[in-house]
Amino acid sequence: MRFQPLIGATAALLSFMLPAHAVIQGTPLRDPNGLRRSVVAVENNSGELCSGAVVGPDLVLTAAHCLTDRAAYRVVVAGRSFKMQAVNVAAAAIHPTFVAGTTPRTQPGVDLALLKLERPLGADFIPFDLSRAGNVGEGDTVTIVGFGVLAEKANKSARTLRQTELLAVGTVQIANRVVIATDRGRLAETAGAGACRGDSGGPVLTRSHVGYHLSGIISWSSGALRTNGPSACGGLTAMTSLTDHMGWIRQAMGSLDGLGTAWSKR
Repeated sequence: MRFQPLIGATAALLSFMLPAHAVIQGTPLRDPNGLRRSVVAVENNSGELCSGAVVGPDLVLTAAHCLTDRAAYRVVVAGRSFKMQAVNVAAAAIHPTFVAGTTPRTQPGVDLALLKLERPLGADFIPFDLSRAGNVGEGDTVTIVGFGVLAEKANKSARTLRQTELLAVGTVQIANRVVIATDRGRLAETAGAGACRGDSGGPVLTRSHVGYHLSGIISWSSGALRTNGPSACGGLTAMTSLTDHMGWIRQAMGSLDGLGTAWSKR
């Protein structure tokens, strides 16, 4: 198949892959009734930026590597007029296999974390229904959403919610399994659409006749095969599939229910 050479070439890209920190070639979201009601930015007081998916009134699913700093965390949401407002994180559950300090290429664990907020986001925000999460197969179209940058060094372009569509081309099994997606027209040969800096933890969505379904969380991205120097953007986008880890997600949601300000890794 046409996709097989791309997966075979993935090893050449792994040396450049980094945590996915904006949606390259993405479309800004401006519908007050759209995905801004279910996607948040995840920030800390050191200035780091990730993205996240709302999965409960006061629960956000994101990437575990977004929580490795010793810092205070908050989520930032876009109101109906797209004015940003912050809500502090009260507690977090990090997947027990995640190992802080490792790179995506060597990460032996699962890059997932669940955040509990100090208060519910309110009726204007709509959690994704986890019961609708499905497997992403080769050849499927997925939509990624995030608050990251438009290009590798365009830091001022961050914190705008954008989305783009990618083609799922297969899986990579290093120590944990991730699903790989890329620009349908470029197939990672040259730079195209994909995740970049600031998109880690953002949702990977599949779609049916009833709307979007949360099927994965963005973990890392890479540059294209043909690029002028090392890059972490515009090549491959890797997602952690939710169906692989739904048992832990449900357990973490239960453990954080009613929890105070403690941080949990259970």
